[in-house]
Amino acid sequence: MTRFGLLLAAIVGSGLHGPAVADSPNVIVFIADDMAVDDCGAYGHPKIRTPNIDALAKAGMTFTNAFLTTSSCSPSRCSILTGRYPHATGGHQLHLPLPSKQVTMAERLKADGYHTAAAGKWHLGQAAKKKFDTVRPKINTWLQTLKDRPRDKPFFMWFAFVDPHRPYRPGAIPRPHTAEDAVVPPFLPDVPETRKDLALYYDEIARMDGVIGRVLAELDDQGVADNTMVVFLSDNGRPFPRCKTTLYDSGIKTPLLVRFPGVVAPGSTCRSIVSSVDLAPTILDICKVRVPKTFQGRSFSPLLTSPSKTIRRYAYAEHNWHDFDDHGRSVHSVRFNYIRNYYTDIPGTPPADAVRSITYQAMRRLRDAGRLNDNQKGCFIKPRPREELYDVENDPFELQNLAEVDKYAPLLKQMRAALAEWEAETDDHVPKKRRADEFDRETGDRLKGGRRKIKRKAKKKKAAK
Repeated sequence: MTRFGLLLAAIVGSGLHGPAVADSPNVIVFIADDMAVDDCGAYGHPKIRTPNIDALAKAGMTFTNAFLTTSSCSPSRCSILTGRYPHATGGHQLHLPLPSKQVTMAERLKADGYHTAAAGKWHLGQAAKKKFDTVRPKINTWLQTLKDRPRDKPFFMWFAFVDPHRPYRPGAIPRPHTAEDAVVPPFLPDVPETRKDLALYYDEIARMDGVIGRVLAELDDQGVADNTMVVFLSDNGRPFPRCKTTLYDSGIKTPLLVRFPGVVAPGSTCRSIVSSVDLAPTILDICKVRVPKTFQGRSFSPLLTSPSKTIRRYAYAEHNWHDFDDHGRSVHSVRFNYIRNYYTDIPGTPPADAVRSITYQAMRRLRDAGRLNDNQKGCFIKPRPREELYDVENDPFELQNLAEVDKYAPLLKQMRAALAEWEAETDDHVPKKRRADEFDRETGDRLKGGRRKIKRKAKKKKAAK
């Protein structure tokens, strides 16, 4: 066994926790902004060019049943950093800042002698910046942040991308993807607008992949790659209808890759259920830093050496206000996804930027012309069913709701009980007062009295040089 394998064995086996030492492992977390699980070569996409993400998978472990606690940008990131479910962080709705009292893995690592840095998209509020030694809330700073680190300390880097978040513009990469490259899921109409939209989305994933490659090359140049745990995941699903902000797999299932030389076997696969709420306790566990009692996740470090083990039966996810009013919860096993819609009187409208997209506006025209099939109407249907149940093994796009099929009644009862138990354990409640929509559900235009001013002209996003 390598010295890092021995290190992990000591961490997991002995339960010893103490201050960081000279050979403590470094950690880099790459977090994509709105990327679906299937949208890279490592997870089987035939056209998106992601050689560096794919190389991470070949050199490390691919998790095939990793789930987010929510499909909403800032609430997801707050949840990952605190090891807590969104409703327990105080940052459960879009744009709510993380309260200063919340404990993050960054400050615990910092207190144990790690240099902690965040670079790229910052979506957590001002108070959370104090949790890190360095925060560079701009794009194109990932590489420099790694170069500028103190060389006498182990490091934790939170590298957050703005790709592939909307809006999209041509020219993101020198060799763009084409409409012919698009793989259109059955819940979206296969029309030119959708294909063009997906191709531009693919371009931003490829641009992000290039940055990841440059950061990994810098690790090699600094001679620290062999003692660095690299994690790649997304904060939520792709920003398309029936994806981002939903509790379907297209919203909450995330790519999760872990490269850790000498610990994780190259090209390995883990099919066990893990949640993004588990990442913070896992990283602290690996780094020999005591996991605080505030964390609600559980370490999946045993899976890194024994991927067939099980650390949890279910992954839990939630949907709260994000541009539009909503409240939903889900319980996910390896095979089934149970969804509870508490506000059945409203449709499952995607986020406002997706409503303004050429895909959604094409769907509106097709709907009005009676040309959407039943699988493509989900964003417009109301009332929604109170309960949904999907067999994701046989119905991966979650098109057939089994909640009212008699043979699944015992399973439905079991999932209801699991949800009720989790809600009680985590003190989760339906809000006493509902929050109004901020945008029009048909056009995406801001409603009168909306909180924030829309930036009509997006800043041009460039890759790090």
